[in-house]
Formats: sequence, C-alpha cells, structure tokens
Amino acid sequence: MNVTVTTEDTCSPVATHAIGQDAASSVAATLKALADPLRLRMLSAIASDPRGESCVCDLAELADVSQPTVSHHLRVLKDVDVLTSQRRGTWVWYSINPNRRRAVTTLLDSFAPATVAASWSDGSAEDARHPDLDTRVTHLADELAAEISDLDRAVVLTTVRESYTALARTARVTSALIPLTERFARQRLSDLTRDRDSAVPQVLFVCVANAGRSQLAAALVNQIADGKVVARSAGSSPADSIHAHVRSLLAEIEGDGAAERFPKPLTDDAVRAADVVITMGCGDVCPIIPGIRYDDWAVGDPALASREGVEAIRDDIAARVRTLVNELLEETP
Repeated sequence: MNVTVTTEDTCSPVATHAIGQDAASSVAATLKALADPLRLRMLSAIASDPRGESCVCDLAELADVSQPTVSHHLRVLKDVDVLTSQRRGTWVWYSINPNRRRAVTTLLDSFAPATVAASWSDGSAEDARHPDLDTRVTHLADELAAEISDLDRAVVLTTVRESYTALARTARVTSALIPLTERFARQRLSDLTRDRDSAVPQVLFVCVANAGRSQLAAALVNQIADGKVVARSAGSSPADSIHAHVRSLLAEIEGDGAAERFPKPLTDDAVRAADVVITMGCGDVCPIIPGIRYDDWAVGDPALASREGVEAIRDDIAARVRTLVNELLEETP
C-alpha cells in the first residue's frame, strides 16, 4: 500500500501580488531621490507653506548651503516628478506635484514622528506607559483639522506632525509631549491665519535656548501691554526646560500661567506672523521677510547669572519692553 505523507513544512507556490518590476524600479528611483535629509526638509517646508509653494530663497534658510546647492536638490526631486516648478520674474517657485501630494504627506506624516520617537525613547517605564504616541498625534491632528476650517487639512496635519517632531527632540519624558504639541501647534496655526490688518501688534523674541531672556521678554510684554500687544518667543536651539531662576520670575509675572511656558523652536510661521522680531544673543538666525521690523537687544544671559543677576536682567528687559510697547501702541491706528 502506498502512503502519501504531507507535512506542514511543505512549501506550495501561490499566486504572488508583489509590485511589478517596472513599478518597483520607479518607486526605488523616487525613494533614492528622497533619501537625503535636506531634500526631506525641503519637501516638508514646501508641503507646509501656506502659499502652497516655496522659492529657492525660502529653502536656502533650512541649511548653511548655497542657493545653487539648493537648486541642485530641487532638480533631483523634479526629475522624479515629486516637485513641479514655475518661473515668475526672476524667481522659480516649487510646489508638490498634485499627483504625488498624498504620497509625500503620508511619508512625512508617518515616518518622521515614528523615527524621532524611536531615537529619544530609552525603553523606560515612562515610555512603557505611553506606547502609542504616534496614534495620539494622529488623533490630535485630526481633531485640529476638523476644528480649524480656515486652513487646508493637509497644512494642519503637517503642522501638528512637525510640531510633535520638533518638541520630541528635546523631550525628557513623553507624558507631557502631546499637550505641549497641541499648544505649540495651535500657536503655529494661529500664526498662519493671522490677519495683519485687523490683529493687534505681534512681537517675536528669539534667543538660543528659549529658556531665559526671550521667555521673560514675552511674559513682560503680555503683562505690560495688557492684551494690546501679543508676544511670542522661540529658540534657535531650544533647551528641554526653562532656567530655574527664570521660571520663578515668570511665576511672579504670570502666576499660574507660567506653568504653560516651555521652550519652543523657531519657525518661519512665527517670523512671518510677527510685526517685530527681537533677537537676543542668537545671532543672524531669523529669515529676513519684507514688512517686518528687526532689532537686536544685547542683554545678559540668565543661564550664566546668579539669582540677583537674573533679576537685573529682568529689569533691563522690562525697561526695553515698556519703550517697545509704547512705540507700537503709538503706531497702532
């Protein structure tokens, strides 16, 4: 008697649903073109620009490279049909190819936050209590997109994702990351929709860490101006927390509201929304945008000062703020 024996280890070929060779070659060429940090940042900047497009001068601010280098990277992205371009006058404007926009935004929305989260997660108990941050960020982005109807949904989603990624770079723990992302994203979205003609004057203070001088200046403007001038603050390389001496002074100025303050990275959105940009020891980091007043205040750094020294810095900033607020209110119709 013949017996046929079959085992679970037997491999039986089945119909394949793998991507075709031509399609795979095309996708591989596109992914190869995207496999450059500066090109990905350029795509992110273009995708999140409220104008829907960017020129070389905008994108050159992303890194310390020449405009010809920026143009080279843009040509690479054009060659694989990720970008389209249009010349107007002496400038060439770049936008996401409408046929590729969904793929681009999916790539930026999905990979960037997950990659950053993996880089700062240390497997601690804190991370174990919050294992699904990416899902929570997606949920937050969907909520804000539904709430803010003045902006394109893709812009809102990208802004939330970028805000999360930027804050995650300096996050010590993850428990507060989602609430901070929401506050930062709301501020950025508010800047994107700001109407200069009807809004009160807005000032942006920029220092390196956004942990001392710029935080004090913004708090003092909001206290002295009593809502007649709005102040923001940001850092060119933000710290993970505000200086202890400064935090106590902020509590004296703002009371419980000081607990809402945290270091934030500098964004083009904040610069474009400002009427006045004040730098404080951070060098030439702000993009120069027509119609915005720029100034630099040479004030001491609280990180290097004693408690008494920080109080003296606060008084110096307060005097400058009073002068600035008076000027802006006199200029306001």
